Amino acid sequence: MTCTPDAVRHVQLSTATLPLATPISDAKVFTGRQRPMTEVVFLFAEITTAQGHAGLGFSYSKRAGGPAQYAHAKEVAEGLIGEDPNDIARIYDKLLWAGASVGRSGVATQALAAIDIALWDLKAKRAGLPLAKLLGARRDSVRTYNTSGGFLNASLEEVTERATRSLEEGIGGIKIKVGLPDSREDLRRVAGVREHIGPDVPLMVDANQQWDRATALRMGRRLEEFDLTWIEEPLDAYDAEGHAALAAALDTPVATGEMLASVAEHVRLIEARACDIIQPDCPRVGGITPFLRLLALADHHGLDLAPHFAMEIHLHLAATYAREPWVEHFDWLDPLFDERLETQGGRMLVPDRPGLGVSLSGQARAWTTETAGFGRA
Repeated sequence: MTCTPDAVRHVQLSTATLPLATPISDAKVFTGRQRPMTEVVFLFAEITTAQGHAGLGFSYSKRAGGPAQYAHAKEVAEGLIGEDPNDIARIYDKLLWAGASVGRSGVATQALAAIDIALWDLKAKRAGLPLAKLLGARRDSVRTYNTSGGFLNASLEEVTERATRSLEEGIGGIKIKVGLPDSREDLRRVAGVREHIGPDVPLMVDANQQWDRATALRMGRRLEEFDLTWIEEPLDAYDAEGHAALAAALDTPVATGEMLASVAEHVRLIEARACDIIQPDCPRVGGITPFLRLLALADHHGLDLAPHFAMEIHLHLAATYAREPWVEHFDWLDPLFDERLETQGGRMLVPDRPGLGVSLSGQARAWTTETAGFGRA
């Protein structure tokens, strides 16, 4: 049997702004470093081939950077036309070097992420397989925890009410934000949630990089009594040495990595033994192609995995990891897609639909602010 070569015929880029129903605040707002988040900006890539195959990918930005991602993607997308969509690694390198004068991380690779993810989605759809199974799934479901109900703009009562709903919806763990200027209030909120959900439900906290080394050590020791599954981003994301010292000093696992924007940045974190649980973000590190390299490195160093945000992508990737991972449950993106991911018994189920298993909704189209096409539709 011979394979007939295919070629990318058309690329459609679009940017859409998803409004949040309630302005969201984490510790960065309370320390004066950021404003409350009111929207998330998405970059979508839709790729079609001469043989009629199609793939969808997306990247995103919170608070700033969305227009820059879209602008960079427009500059390099023409390089896809005529390429064999099977050659994902080669295409990635081609587009990466096309824009290398602005670097090979950050906005440049986040723009490529939407394209790279679309190519993997296309490849899995063409094979008639969910992306997880195309990559080599080790499990059909992944442990899941909720974050979207635990932000600091919500009162303790609101946080506990949302925790109850999440557990009733089949979500297995609860994460809440900490890092307030008044650490006593942090401890009050953690104690209240632990009492509410009981001793057996996994509980995580996230300081969003707002502690210094002394505060992180002091708070880490105070938080030991709550039997946390992990303490997330206790220090600045680039403080690998500080994270390493903290991880060595605490019984509670330390998790970090979501704010790093390349595999190279994660290498320093991993080699410094700066965390117990690594939290890469596929759109932020540049897509599935680099993310797979990062998974192999993390597994080699014995790290646990809990990817950040974008559960529609990370569910498939986590399902392939050698160690039992976690996936972060956020319902913010639900309006963008026609399909929903299911949770049951504390786990998120890998969908049996081909590819990522999602398609853009009419609402996503309505929120679209700009589009650009390349090739022949």
